[in-house]
Amino acid sequence: MRPPGSVAIKDYAIETPLGKLSEGDSFHEVTINLNLESSVAALNFVLKDEETGAWYQHKGRDFKVPLLDDVPDDGNLIGSKKGFGALGNLSNIVVKPDEPSADVLEKGKSSSGSTTTKERKGLEEFYEEMPISKHVAGDNSVSVTARKCPETSKNIVSIETDLSGDVTVHWGVCKNGSKKWEIPAEPYPEETSLFKNKALRTRLQRKDDGDGSFGLFSLDGELEGLCFVLKLNESTWLNNRGEDFYVPFLTSTSLPAESEAAQVSEKTPKTNQEVSESGFTDEIITEIRNLAIDISSHKNQKTNVKEVQVNILQEIEKLAAEAYSIFRSTTPTFTPESVLEAEVEEPEIKISSGTGTGFEILCQGFNWESHKSGRWYQELQEKADELASLGFTVLWLPPPTESVSPEGYMPKDLYNLNSRYGTIDELKETVKKFHKVGIKVLGDAVLNHRCAHFKNSNGVWNLFGGRLNWDDRAVVADDPHFQGRGNKSSGDNFHAAPNIDHSQDFVRKDIKEWLCWMREEVGYDGWRLDFVRGFWGGYVKDYMDASKPYFAVGEYWDSLSYTYGEMDYNQDAHRQRIVDWINATSGAAGAFDVTTKGILHTVLQKCEYWRLSDPQGKPPGVVGWWPSRAVTFIENHDTGSTQGHWRFPGGKEMQGYAYILTHPGTPAVFFDHIYSDYRSEIASLLSLRNRQKLHCRSEVNIVKSERDVYAAIIDEKVAMKIGPGHYEPPSGSQNWSVAVEGRDYKVWETS
Repeated sequence: MRPPGSVAIKDYAIETPLGKLSEGDSFHEVTINLNLESSVAALNFVLKDEETGAWYQHKGRDFKVPLLDDVPDDGNLIGSKKGFGALGNLSNIVVKPDEPSADVLEKGKSSSGSTTTKERKGLEEFYEEMPISKHVAGDNSVSVTARKCPETSKNIVSIETDLSGDVTVHWGVCKNGSKKWEIPAEPYPEETSLFKNKALRTRLQRKDDGDGSFGLFSLDGELEGLCFVLKLNESTWLNNRGEDFYVPFLTSTSLPAESEAAQVSEKTPKTNQEVSESGFTDEIITEIRNLAIDISSHKNQKTNVKEVQVNILQEIEKLAAEAYSIFRSTTPTFTPESVLEAEVEEPEIKISSGTGTGFEILCQGFNWESHKSGRWYQELQEKADELASLGFTVLWLPPPTESVSPEGYMPKDLYNLNSRYGTIDELKETVKKFHKVGIKVLGDAVLNHRCAHFKNSNGVWNLFGGRLNWDDRAVVADDPHFQGRGNKSSGDNFHAAPNIDHSQDFVRKDIKEWLCWMREEVGYDGWRLDFVRGFWGGYVKDYMDASKPYFAVGEYWDSLSYTYGEMDYNQDAHRQRIVDWINATSGAAGAFDVTTKGILHTVLQKCEYWRLSDPQGKPPGVVGWWPSRAVTFIENHDTGSTQGHWRFPGGKEMQGYAYILTHPGTPAVFFDHIYSDYRSEIASLLSLRNRQKLHCRSEVNIVKSERDVYAAIIDEKVAMKIGPGHYEPPSGSQNWSVAVEGRDYKVWETS
């Protein structure tokens, strides 16, 4: 019997409101009476917070209460260890041989011809409490500034916060390349005491206006860094996503200290933190603070038009990148990019190589077979007007150089731009044509490896010709196939060709000159960087600083996390590796969001749409952590086309495009899909994205992530759902109308 107030959700679930035990009580309950004569083996449920719209599950799945002892354990059972036995009539249920659930019976005939059955036992009575965390976003911040005092050579660290109440810093210093806490020599700040002989604790001083606290720490100039956590009370500690905060100092052997955003991880409440450490000048800190004040003033104006914050955000990112160190961290971490709530009427759009304008839509202008025509550049020219009318702003062209392989990914003479796709003159004309229709053009730059022209004395191909006639010093030393005399590789080796040693000054000089020549001679606006796993992102920053691209994106592709062949729900380690590479470039280039593509594969293949929300309720790919640097895609020349290395689930491509073309990040559309039966649907989604001015930092509110449906509202003006399950945007002050719909997807917009 259904409890009072229950409503059927299609044909697969029931929605039942929970009632309070008594007036004023904080606990809610519901009683569900089941027919013991039925074949019900388990009760599945999830909880929804009507106030916030948040859904609560158990380990990413439904809560499951087994009522019989033969229910398989998928890792989400409740009370499964309590034992089975007497519980009313449940303990003696015997299922007859002709019941529909006979697959769980042991059936057989005895020697006398009688039928035997296996007795199924019911679950004993149990009581189990399971914690559910409700996170409430706050507007608090903590900022950290580190600088070197020129007079005393001391490291001066300032910690400032607007958190209310008493705030205590537990801290220690770091030496000898380790992040192990050590207690420094005196003097210490006021109100500092020793904590368990392992750390110091300092209570921050209240500000004069009562709005928060601050502290100033003067530390020895030879120290390498400061580790700390914050304590609000006995049960509330603030840290960096489960790790200590770490502030690196300038030393005689180090590069400038890093500046990056960090998220506070705590039990309650949830606090957004911004941390900046500047090793360059106080002017950078001042500029960032002024920009933050500017954001606040715009917010207080409460204008009616909610536009993107490109003007201010781009400037902050540029300054942060300026201050960001380009050395590798031994324990790299990154925190999801915070989207600042600023309302700007008509922002002046500024360009960053990691984002373009923020409104870019990328078209991959080729597939694996495009070289075969011999006139691909000319064919693209004929499509320029059409691609511009669809709303694309950036076109990615194939590798232009002479290559051992016809597709262009085994480059030989970098200055020879006559390839299987056409001549250098045809390439220039193609770039000019797309510029004429308002589309920027990316060159596919293969910088990780290069095919040699000549063999060395041992018969190994590692000597180069052409204008860049490098010898074997340009080849990394740790690839046994090519006997390089350079340094060890700064990344993973690509074993089909000599891997270039980017640590060599002459190599970097030549590559920077080549990129600048390509910008000037051909007219390229930016770069798609091939196989960036092969060399450190800090070198990419050097190349981007020299060539000053309008837009740049790197291909960092490796395997996602799997357990016994099943994709893990948590893909943080995978997206962390991509984010670490972007960090190493100081944000000068974005990266293809391989994490999101992989998760979409499993979601669509197995109808597991709950995977599209991470434990923090954000998108689970790079787009959930650093949306402005995530280039989302569902297919390219490697994964699809005639190669098919990792083909998107067939027949479900439009669900993928409904996701990436409505969400933040910079979406990329594959050439084959534009010229397919999906053309009109893709065109409608492109039109919607441009019409509603969705951008790389658009705000996503995930409202549903269940077994068979995912739904989200973007920038409060676009709603979407994918999956066979049901969703409709909430009625109210907003007037929603259907903009695009197709098989298992639907998109609405506000009018």
